[in-house]
Amino acid sequence: MKAIVRTTLVAAICNTFLAIGKILCGWLGNSHALIADGVHSVSDLLSDLLVYFAGRHAGEAPDEEHPYGHQRFETVATLILGIFLAAVALGIAWDAVQRLFEPEQLLRPGWLALAAAAVSILVNEALFWYTLFYAKRVRSDMLRANAWHHRTDAISSVVVLIGIAGTLAGLNYLDAVASVLVAVMIAKIAWDLGNEAVGELVDAGLEPARVGEIREAITGIADVRDLHMLRTRTHGGQASADVHVLVDPYISVSEGHMISVLVEKRLKAGFDEISEVIVHIDPEDDEIRPVRADLPLRAQALQKLEQLCAGIPEFAERRRVLLHYLHGALEVEILLPLTLTAGAGHDPEKLASRIRHAIGKDPVFRQARVYFG
Repeated sequence: MKAIVRTTLVAAICNTFLAIGKILCGWLGNSHALIADGVHSVSDLLSDLLVYFAGRHAGEAPDEEHPYGHQRFETVATLILGIFLAAVALGIAWDAVQRLFEPEQLLRPGWLALAAAAVSILVNEALFWYTLFYAKRVRSDMLRANAWHHRTDAISSVVVLIGIAGTLAGLNYLDAVASVLVAVMIAKIAWDLGNEAVGELVDAGLEPARVGEIREAITGIADVRDLHMLRTRTHGGQASADVHVLVDPYISVSEGHMISVLVEKRLKAGFDEISEVIVHIDPEDDEIRPVRADLPLRAQALQKLEQLCAGIPEFAERRRVLLHYLHGALEVEILLPLTLTAGAGHDPEKLASRIRHAIGKDPVFRQARVYFG
């Protein structure tokens, strides 16, 4: 986090001086293209501020007003920035095209503008390598993206340099052409920012290839039989996932919970963008066989069992009853004390058969198993 904040502050300071310097030199040196590139640097500064904001606030804990965190603030700010840049690009392109059709309004840039464009190339290229170094060091995709943003700024300044140099060589229209090209680059950045922000606001998921990797990571866990309903959504440069995991239907609740914890930890450790995981444990695939909501819950099921086994006094001595909601019905496991099998005239198999027969009279109960211990 400190590396992100530090590198972003360095970039912001550099872009501040670049923006002021290029706009001022463009004005004094009569270069419309350099002024446009200065506006481009202003957009870079705003982008740096967004990255700084993300680095400082993305990890803030949820509060009462924002129980899911604050990542959407960055998304909204990114969308606003994209709209602003689109308007700026349109204004620059409109002015440059008007100058192309009115040659008497074309500017004649001087050597000051040429020198400013050259300095801009050097500074942006240095920022690229500086930011990329720390991106690799802390393994930050956000910093890596910002590094390549600096590289595009350097390319933009190269276009401006060529335009100014061509105008100095006698091709008066090249400065205006360079302005249009810079406007196109700004528009491209605006589109990318806006498209990504809108995607997050409408809960767009991760790319299919990434989802496939997540699926492989989950099914690679030994106790996971299968999965379905795997969904992802992006927000503020991060992502969340929820999934239904199919496990052995006869494991305990705590074992199922342990599997869900393992799935969550594996996804968070293996996928840097995933910050939240919701795991739903399924004893059977409810997409193929939906759970019957009309089946009795535990209190009502026990009441039914007691009524069915009212003529079997040994049932009242049960130690545990497990209910399994499977195949659209109820399966029952009954544990009776081992003492019931001791002594003459106590046949455990006959007792178990009587209980199974009594319970089988109610179609709600698909199967009953009786154990002694």
